[in-house]
Amino acid sequence: MIDIRAWAEYVVEWAAKDPYGFLTTVILALTPLFIASALLSWKLAKMIEARDREQKKKQKRKENIAKAKRTKRD
Repeated sequence: MIDIRAWAEYVVEWAAKDPYGFLTTVILALTPLFIASALLSWKLAKMIEARDREQKKKQKRKENIAKAKRTKRD
């Protein structure tokens, strides 16, 4: 079984002995995750904008139908 305590001590020791190498490794490891997060956030924003446009379009259509019905009654 993996000894997490020993691994954590190793990582802390590595960070203390070579902080620039440690930070470089961490940044390189996290960069793909940041890129994926940015991409997914952008896609979500586009989906929300499309949904809002569709809702506005439907609301405008309902208003026009109601307006047309009022005009026919008069």
